[in-house]
Amino acid sequence: MASQTRVIINLSDQRVSLVERGRITLISPIASGKPGWQTPAGNFSIFSKDINHLSRSFGSVVDAYGRVVNSSATPGTSLPRGDHYLPASMPYFMEFSPAVGMHAGYLPGYPASHGCVRMPRDLAALFFQRVQIGTPVTVVGSTHNLTQVRKAIPILPLASLVSGQR
Repeated sequence: MASQTRVIINLSDQRVSLVERGRITLISPIASGKPGWQTPAGNFSIFSKDINHLSRSFGSVVDAYGRVVNSSATPGTSLPRGDHYLPASMPYFMEFSPAVGMHAGYLPGYPASHGCVRMPRDLAALFFQRVQIGTPVTVVGSTHNLTQVRKAIPILPLASLVSGQR
Protein backbone atom coordinates (compact mmCIF):
# COMPACT_ATOMS: atom_id res chain seq x y z
CA MET A 1 0.00 0.00 0.00
CA ALA A 2 1.56 3.29 -1.12
CA SER A 3 0.39 5.24 1.95
CA GLN A 4 2.28 2.90 4.28
CA THR A 5 5.33 2.53 2.04
CA ARG A 6 8.09 5.04 1.43
CA VAL A 7 11.58 5.16 -0.06
CA ILE A 8 14.59 6.87 1.50
CA ILE A 9 17.61 7.49 -0.73
CA ASN A 10 20.75 8.45 1.19
CA LEU A 11 23.31 9.99 -1.15
CA SER A 12 25.96 10.21 1.60
CA ASP A 13 26.11 6.47 2.13
CA GLN A 14 24.97 5.46 -1.39
CA ARG A 15 22.02 3.36 -0.19
CA VAL A 16 18.29 3.25 -0.73
CA SER A 17 15.86 1.85 1.84
CA LEU A 18 12.29 0.70 1.42
CA VAL A 19 10.19 1.38 4.50
CA GLU A 20 6.93 -0.54 4.82
CA ARG A 21 4.61 -0.01 7.82
CA GLY A 22 7.38 1.77 9.70
CA ARG A 23 9.99 -0.97 9.18
CA ILE A 24 12.92 -1.05 6.77
CA THR A 25 12.24 -4.10 4.61
CA LEU A 26 14.81 -3.66 1.83
CA ILE A 27 18.18 -1.93 1.62
CA SER A 28 20.15 -1.65 -1.60
CA PRO A 29 23.49 -0.13 -2.52
CA ILE A 30 23.19 2.50 -5.24
CA ALA A 31 25.14 4.56 -7.73
CA SER A 32 23.63 8.04 -7.75
CA GLY A 33 24.35 11.06 -9.94
CA LYS A 34 27.95 11.96 -10.73
CA PRO A 35 29.41 15.49 -10.41
CA GLY A 36 27.55 17.82 -12.75
CA TRP A 37 24.58 15.41 -12.84
CA GLN A 38 23.67 15.18 -9.15
CA THR A 39 20.58 13.31 -8.02
CA PRO A 40 18.17 15.98 -6.74
CA ALA A 41 17.64 16.08 -2.96
CA GLY A 42 14.24 16.68 -1.41
CA ASN A 43 10.79 15.14 -1.15
CA PHE A 44 9.21 13.52 -4.19
CA SER A 45 6.83 10.72 -5.06
CA ILE A 46 6.83 7.98 -7.69
CA PHE A 47 4.81 9.27 -10.65
CA SER A 48 5.76 6.77 -13.36
CA LYS A 49 6.83 3.12 -13.51
CA ASP A 50 8.11 1.30 -16.60
CA ILE A 51 9.52 -2.22 -16.37
CA ASN A 52 11.36 -1.97 -19.75
CA HIS A 53 12.21 1.74 -19.85
CA LEU A 54 14.65 3.15 -22.42
CA SER A 55 16.42 6.44 -21.77
CA ARG A 56 15.16 9.44 -23.71
CA SER A 57 18.50 11.23 -23.17
CA PHE A 58 21.43 8.79 -23.21
CA GLY A 59 22.64 5.67 -24.99
CA SER A 60 25.31 4.23 -27.25
CA VAL A 61 26.30 4.25 -30.89
CA VAL A 62 26.56 0.69 -32.22
CA ASP A 63 28.19 -0.37 -35.48
CA ALA A 64 26.81 -2.84 -38.02
CA TYR A 65 28.46 -5.72 -36.14
CA GLY A 66 26.80 -4.79 -32.83
CA ARG A 67 29.95 -3.34 -31.27
CA VAL A 68 29.62 -0.23 -29.13
CA VAL A 69 31.68 2.54 -30.72
CA ASN A 70 30.47 5.37 -28.43
CA SER A 71 29.06 4.60 -24.99
CA SER A 72 28.31 8.26 -24.15
CA ALA A 73 25.91 9.14 -26.95
CA THR A 74 22.72 11.18 -27.00
CA PRO A 75 19.86 10.99 -29.52
CA GLY A 76 21.48 13.92 -31.39
CA THR A 77 24.93 12.31 -31.70
CA SER A 78 26.26 12.23 -35.26
CA LEU A 79 26.21 8.68 -36.65
CA PRO A 80 28.80 7.30 -39.04
CA ARG A 81 27.36 5.40 -42.01
CA GLY A 82 26.12 1.95 -40.95
CA ASP A 83 26.00 2.80 -37.25
CA HIS A 84 22.86 3.35 -35.19
CA TYR A 85 21.85 4.91 -31.88
CA LEU A 86 20.71 2.55 -29.11
CA PRO A 87 18.99 4.16 -26.09
CA ALA A 88 20.27 3.05 -22.67
CA SER A 89 18.20 0.32 -21.06
CA MET A 90 16.83 1.25 -17.63
CA PRO A 91 14.91 -1.82 -16.40
CA TYR A 92 12.48 -1.42 -13.50
CA PHE A 93 12.37 2.37 -13.89
CA MET A 94 10.58 4.20 -11.06
CA GLU A 95 10.50 7.91 -11.91
CA PHE A 96 10.31 10.38 -9.01
CA SER A 97 11.60 13.61 -10.62
CA PRO A 98 11.43 14.57 -14.31
CA ALA A 99 13.79 12.19 -16.20
CA VAL A 100 15.22 10.94 -12.87
CA GLY A 101 14.32 7.67 -11.21
CA MET A 102 15.49 4.46 -9.61
CA HIS A 103 16.32 1.55 -11.93
CA ALA A 104 18.53 -1.48 -12.43
CA GLY A 105 22.03 -0.63 -13.59
CA TYR A 106 25.75 -0.91 -13.10
CA LEU A 107 27.20 0.04 -9.72
CA PRO A 108 30.90 0.91 -10.09
CA GLY A 109 31.17 1.78 -6.39
CA TYR A 110 30.78 5.56 -6.65
CA PRO A 111 28.25 8.11 -8.01
CA ALA A 112 28.27 7.53 -11.78
CA SER A 113 24.84 8.18 -13.29
CA HIS A 114 23.28 11.18 -15.04
CA GLY A 115 21.10 11.76 -11.95
CA CYS A 116 19.26 8.46 -11.70
CA VAL A 117 19.64 6.04 -8.80
CA ARG A 118 21.01 2.73 -10.06
CA MET A 119 20.70 -0.45 -8.04
CA PRO A 120 21.40 -4.15 -8.61
CA ARG A 121 18.83 -5.74 -10.93
CA ASP A 122 17.38 -8.20 -8.41
CA LEU A 123 16.85 -5.48 -5.82
CA ALA A 124 15.44 -3.05 -8.40
CA ALA A 125 12.87 -5.72 -9.31
CA LEU A 126 11.85 -6.06 -5.65
CA PHE A 127 11.55 -2.28 -5.19
CA PHE A 128 9.56 -2.05 -8.45
CA GLN A 129 7.16 -4.73 -7.21
CA ARG A 130 6.60 -3.00 -3.87
CA VAL A 131 6.32 0.71 -4.75
CA GLN A 132 3.27 2.21 -6.40
CA ILE A 133 2.46 5.46 -8.16
CA GLY A 134 2.33 7.97 -5.31
CA THR A 135 4.87 6.24 -3.03
CA PRO A 136 6.83 9.02 -1.26
CA VAL A 137 10.56 9.27 -2.01
CA THR A 138 12.89 11.27 0.22
CA VAL A 139 16.41 12.00 -1.05
CA VAL A 140 18.81 13.07 1.71
CA GLY A 141 22.55 13.62 2.07
CA SER A 142 25.10 14.64 -0.51
CA THR A 143 27.75 13.04 -2.66
CA HIS A 144 30.09 15.83 -1.50
CA ASN A 145 30.45 14.11 1.86
CA LEU A 146 30.33 10.40 1.09
CA THR A 147 30.73 8.25 4.18
CA GLN A 148 32.30 5.50 2.11
CA VAL A 149 33.00 4.47 -1.44
CA ARG A 150 32.05 0.90 -2.22
CA LYS A 151 33.69 -1.63 -4.44
CA ALA A 152 31.71 -2.43 -7.56
CA ILE A 153 28.69 -4.58 -6.75
CA PRO A 154 28.57 -7.71 -8.90
CA ILE A 155 25.25 -8.77 -10.34
CA LEU A 156 24.28 -11.89 -8.41
CA PRO A 157 21.07 -13.88 -8.19
CA LEU A 158 18.95 -12.75 -5.23
CA ALA A 159 19.21 -16.21 -3.65
CA SER A 160 22.99 -15.68 -3.39
CA LEU A 161 22.51 -12.32 -1.69
CA VAL A 162 19.96 -13.71 0.78
CA SER A 163 21.95 -16.82 1.66
CA GLY A 164 25.26 -14.93 1.88
CA GLN A 165 26.92 -17.05 -0.82
CA ARG A 166 29.25 -15.32 -3.25
